[in-house]
Amino acid sequence: MFAIARSELIQIFRNRLVLVTGLIIPVAISAYFVYQHELFADQASLGYIAAVVVFTVMAFGLYATSVTTLASRRQNLFLKRLRSTAAGDADILTGLILPVTVIALVQVVAILAVFGLVTTAPAEVLLLAVAILATLAMMVGLALATAGLTNSPEHAQVTTLPISLLVIAVASWVGIAGTEDLTVLKRALPGGSATELMVDAWNGGVPLADSLPLLAPTLAWVVVAISLASRMFRWEPRR
Repeated sequence: MFAIARSELIQIFRNRLVLVTGLIIPVAISAYFVYQHELFADQASLGYIAAVVVFTVMAFGLYATSVTTLASRRQNLFLKRLRSTAAGDADILTGLILPVTVIALVQVVAILAVFGLVTTAPAEVLLLAVAILATLAMMVGLALATAGLTNSPEHAQVTTLPISLLVIAVASWVGIAGTEDLTVLKRALPGGSATELMVDAWNGGVPLADSLPLLAPTLAWVVVAISLASRMFRWEPRR
């Protein structure tokens, strides 16, 4: 697994397109939100900005890059060759996705650390960490499911767009409008409950017992995504 991950990490830094879409664009967008935090804080809160930063990195840096990577490795038959080795399926997928997952997590931590320094630190750091990890698991699961529908790296630019835009739109909707209205719908959408949890964790003022149940919808999306991935993921190109 780690040999695969090391090889994949090298490939990431050799691929300019992946570097731009997976590293530079999410950081640039996040930096803009951090720099303009006073403007956005007037509309919502610091917790909203933190949530948008997390979902921007997860959508473009983790989700889209993972789908592109898996589609590329399938197209050049690298996945097929790996399955002929002693590595199991779980080790192969983990090795391929691990580098971009670690990079996305480092980006999120670094950006939020800077954000906390220029504004105020999150009220509940542990709760925020749990929300971020749950979101990461959800986006990885969705990436595996979407990769099953993606025929090539070029096709990934189309197949990843709906989910990427949806989770960011939901994060903005919930972060700005809150969940006082249409509560069930907002929390059920992918990213809705995770956004509310991040907002609560950063802003504070919400009892921990009331926040923890918000993990349930996000973890349910993890289960749904992995279930879809097990049915749709392909190891070889379609003939």
